[in-house]
This record gives sequence, C-alpha cells and structure tokens, in this order.
Amino acid sequence: MSGLALAVRQIGYENRAFWRNPPAAFFTFAFPLIFMVIFNVLFGAGAARFFTPAIIVFAVVTATYTNLAMAVSIARDAGILKRIRGTPLPAWAYLAGRIGHAVVIAFLLVVIVAAFGALLYGVEVPWDAMPIVLLVLAVAAATFSALGLAVSGLIPNADAAPAVVNASILPVLFISNVFIQMEDAPGWLDTIGHLLPVRHFANAMMGLYASGASAGVPWLELGVIALWGAIGVAAALRFFSWEPRR
Repeated sequence: MSGLALAVRQIGYENRAFWRNPPAAFFTFAFPLIFMVIFNVLFGAGAARFFTPAIIVFAVVTATYTNLAMAVSIARDAGILKRIRGTPLPAWAYLAGRIGHAVVIAFLLVVIVAAFGALLYGVEVPWDAMPIVLLVLAVAAATFSALGLAVSGLIPNADAAPAVVNASILPVLFISNVFIQMEDAPGWLDTIGHLLPVRHFANAMMGLYASGASAGVPWLELGVIALWGAIGVAAALRFFSWEPRR
C-alpha cells in the first residue's frame, strides 16, 4: 500500500476515534456556537454580521492550531509518537492523517457556523464568492496546522499543553478582530495584530462576508497567512520531536 493510501486510512482512523468520544465531539462543535450566541446576546442581533465570520475564524484556528498542538503533545508524552516510528506506517503519513482530520473538522465547523448565522441571524452566506472563501479557508487551515505542529515542539509535556497553547492563541484572538472589534484599539496594539496571521484571516473572511465576490481575492491577506505557514513549516521541521521529554 502506498504512503498516500496509508495517510488517507490514517485520516479515517482519526475520524473514527474522534466520533467514538461523543462528549469531546459534541463540545468541539457546540463551543463556537455557544460563543456566537453569547456575543450576539451581549452586543445585539445586529452584531451577527461581524461575529459570524469572526467565529468561523475562531473555529478554524481551534480545530487546527489548538487541537493539533494539544493532541500531538499528549500523544508524544504518552509514547505514541515514538511507537508509531517503529511501525510500517510512515511518520509523514501519521502526521498527514492528524492534519487531514483537523482540516475536515475545521471545514465541518465552518459549514455549521455559517448555517447557524444564516438561519438564526439572517447573515447571508457569500455564495458568489465561494471559490475565494474556500481558497482562504484552505490556506488558513494549512497555515495553522503547520503552526500547531511547530508549537507542539516547544511544549515540554502533556500537562503543560493546555496552558502553553491557550496562552499563545487567546491573546492573539482578542487583538485580531475576532472576539472584539479593534476600531478603537491603541495604534501599537493594532500594529501587533497586523503582524500576526489571525488578523489577516479575520480581515479576509469579513471582507468576503461584507462584499462577496466584489471584494476580490484578498492577495495581501493570503500572502501574510501563507508566509506564516512557511514559518510554521520551518519551525516544525526544526523543533518537532517524536520522543517524550523527561
């Protein structure tokens, strides 16, 4: 069996393992919707036009960056990664399976959040810009998957994974036009936000939701996101570890 076929089978295995844990699966999909409801209650139903694309960004980042960094760190600390290297399954196929599953969950979350916003709050899905939306989502999912693997290499052990991962992403979400609008933010904070990929992902999605196909392809945003993806790949190659750190 080819390595590609093994990677596809690994995606299937990861998917089955995910759905066999119903509580984890339920809250993975419920969490973004809970955030969306809370924000719309706090800021009014009119805020849904902002929070629908914003929560899509949050969902993709959570499914790829957050979940991959935590899951891989826990698997490494449990010795699973070390044992995988002693099996016929190629190491790259195992990681491809992990990443592929994370991307599948991310796209499911995008569909659910977009449908939730359309049905409950009347936020129109930008169907006319769907090819551009899919391009942005694909580049973002790849980038945050790479960054998740890179960060996992910096996490010392499984116990530290939640703290390190949340500390590295939650502040970024707050300064990246996701949880709050950055209209009146200090200039220096806004500058920091623009240096990071989450802000550009949010800007691209909000622009497409606001203007549809007339917004055009957000090349600047895609370029910054892709640059961070390249940084993530380089960092993952440098810092990723298969061995538990004791």
